[in-house]
Amino acid sequence: MSDTELVVLGGGPGGYPAAFAAADAGMKVTLVDEGVKPGGVCLNRGCIPSKALLHVARLINESKESADWGVTFQPPEIDIDKIRDWKNRVVGQLTGGIEGLCKARGVELVRARGTFLDSNTLELKTEEGETSKLTFDKAIISTGSSPVIPGPLRIDDPRIMDSTGALALEDIPQRLLVVGGGYIGLEMGTVYAALGSKVTVVEMTDGLLPGADRDLVRPLAKRIDSQFHSVLLNTKVEKLVPGKDGITVELSGEVEEKSQLFDRVLISVGRSPNSRNLGLENTKVEITERGFLKVDDKRRTTDPSLMAIGDVAGDPMLAHKATYEAKVVVEALAGEPAAYHPYAIPAVVFTDPELAWCGLTEAEAKAEGREVNTFRFPWAASGRAQTLARTEGITKLISDPETDRILGVGIVGVGAGEMIAEGVLAIEMAAKVRDVAETIHAHPTMSETIMEAAEGLMGNATHVFRKKK
Repeated sequence: MSDTELVVLGGGPGGYPAAFAAADAGMKVTLVDEGVKPGGVCLNRGCIPSKALLHVARLINESKESADWGVTFQPPEIDIDKIRDWKNRVVGQLTGGIEGLCKARGVELVRARGTFLDSNTLELKTEEGETSKLTFDKAIISTGSSPVIPGPLRIDDPRIMDSTGALALEDIPQRLLVVGGGYIGLEMGTVYAALGSKVTVVEMTDGLLPGADRDLVRPLAKRIDSQFHSVLLNTKVEKLVPGKDGITVELSGEVEEKSQLFDRVLISVGRSPNSRNLGLENTKVEITERGFLKVDDKRRTTDPSLMAIGDVAGDPMLAHKATYEAKVVVEALAGEPAAYHPYAIPAVVFTDPELAWCGLTEAEAKAEGREVNTFRFPWAASGRAQTLARTEGITKLISDPETDRILGVGIVGVGAGEMIAEGVLAIEMAAKVRDVAETIHAHPTMSETIMEAAEGLMGNATHVFRKKK
């Protein structure tokens, strides 16, 4: 007999929900995680600590902005040690909660690195070097992903950081270079800029956040221009040279000053799935060229004993996608008619303003040659946005011109990440434009902008007047 019915390899936002759901379904579950604390990158070195620091950044920025409203504060005194301790306390409380839930549910938590010896056996190696074997009937692989650092930039110097190093908040550099204009780079740049660093962003393409619609990026880009020292588009980092006075960065592209000096460099150009060094060559699992494990709609790999979820199972690499997959894979294991077929997975960039979208984007529709109806509701016409003095936002709805079904939602503005859930629900429920337009929204709220965008698609937005053609 096997040592356990189900082993879950990886205790992140996909792994521990899968372990809990399986235990709730009556399975004997072992959760194997090599971290000191469960929760994976998201909880320990990603989503949660970054949002704690972004909250600090927002408070600092708002204390300056409030002078325009008649409330003036003294410049903030930054205690970097206390900020770091507070961030760590937040993480500690949440990881402790996971440990408590493991005990409550009867999930055995093993702190070790797991390597497959075959399709039903793991070798476990602890941090102290002790090894043992664990046999199982089924396994769910949820090992996540790691930051990518291009070869020429892979230099052993503590001043050259990935996202984990940036979140450690060792100090506040006077000059910080962020390589990559994606969501991780912009979020961490926002934190350091608020704390006092002169932040420069280098992006190879002609715009920030390449995956998002340009009309949604513009308000964010405009605010970043005022908060950061500089944003260099169509620019590439060719070389990093560590020196006594800092890191000399050699640049190419549309930039006048080709050589610049920085105190620290954050490299945030993407992530790759953690599928290597797992012993998968000892199983029947197939891996794509990008390193993802091939899975079907029940998250089963090409090995009958192994499933995979989260970053290691394919794009998008988002924590909430992993959590959703966890439910699907456990229901499938339990014999229920479950399958992974979401219509909308929300993406959120927690900058200031936040940017969120789900479903079909306008850029995707254009690339597919697909005809859609689009309406953008400007937050300047929102009473609630006016009271917050944050009118730069936009709420956009995209619909099918034949069926009036809502196909996509995009929002840029304060709290966009909280608002996008209504858009996801509308798309998943196949809601039509009229369904949203005739749903009563509380006033005054930012969520009203979704209702008014729907009204705009119908041609009669209350607070936006356009002459009919």
